[in-house]
Amino acid sequence: NIRPDGYPFPASVVLCGLRDLRDYKIASGGAADRHNAASPFNILADSLRLDDFSADQIAELYDQHTQATGQEFSKDAVDRVFELTQGQPWLVNALAHEITFKMKMTGTITAESVDVAKERLIRARATHLDSLAARLQDPRVKRVIEPIVAGMPPGTDMSFDQDVAYVHDLGLIRDTRALEIANPIYREVLLRVLGDRTERFVRADPRSFVLPDGRFDLMRVLQEFVVFWREHGEVLIQQEGYHEAACQIILMAFLHRLVNGGGQLDREYAVGTKRLDMLIRWSYPGPDGERLLQREAMELKVWRPGESDPTPDGLTQLDRYLDRLTLDTGVLVVFNRRSKALPWAERGAFEQAATPSGRQVTLLRV
Repeated sequence: NIRPDGYPFPASVVLCGLRDLRDYKIASGGAADRHNAASPFNILADSLRLDDFSADQIAELYDQHTQATGQEFSKDAVDRVFELTQGQPWLVNALAHEITFKMKMTGTITAESVDVAKERLIRARATHLDSLAARLQDPRVKRVIEPIVAGMPPGTDMSFDQDVAYVHDLGLIRDTRALEIANPIYREVLLRVLGDRTERFVRADPRSFVLPDGRFDLMRVLQEFVVFWREHGEVLIQQEGYHEAACQIILMAFLHRLVNGGGQLDREYAVGTKRLDMLIRWSYPGPDGERLLQREAMELKVWRPGESDPTPDGLTQLDRYLDRLTLDTGVLVVFNRRSKALPWAERGAFEQAATPSGRQVTLLRV
């Protein structure tokens, strides 16, 4: 705009980032009292969060690229972007930019291209993802994220509600009631960051767990995990900042280290469920050269002090998970965190168990 006396000057300025401007008051040394002026500069007029895109809006956005270049995004690709991002604006644009400008894909863009781009973004710790990861050590963020990962009940006091609102404003959770991580990409980033320490302890060669026919040897991996748990579990739990979710984080990091490269590890978790679901997807060649997909489902439970054995509930929950995946068998892992647990050198016992519907599954107690 043209200001008085002809001097050009902005009429308004938008500051865009992960923080509400009021948080910079605290960062600059001001008091944390939210009733005082909202910023050290006293200039905040409004604080807005860019809404997530719908699937139709993503399709419309990507169609603009098609109109400009002639390159199309398949419907499966658009659907996969929405599934992975839940419409988070930065992620929607970052995936498309990664595919078209950095990967330089030609021809129609497919869902497989989207998966490759997702993995590249996470590995590169793109700026936005790296900033989110850095927030995990913020006490307010940890207080909300830890029970989500651990599947524990959330806090009930008023200060917890304020923390939930703060984490929601950061975009880490979907809403302030369900307390679920906002999208699958964030879910994976959070757990990879939290599992970094564990992955550094894993020395096993991922190629040694591939069977002669190309399938993934899950049982051998679990046997290797028992050895790893006996040797490093106690130390890693003590070092883990997210102490209540330590068991889940350690096993997921171990599996990710051995699955990544030849397959994918999907994780599902939410506050209050007292469980964590995992699905290993492993691609391997069939007898005629076609690509086949191996799927292995796992359920994680923790036996905490003062609680009863979670195995019966775990078998029921695993049954439902297998129903949803249309699989005949799976694995239930029960971590014992009670003081009455066996000595570390003796932990790790395999059993065969049956789910309520009669499925035969593997039970691992560690």
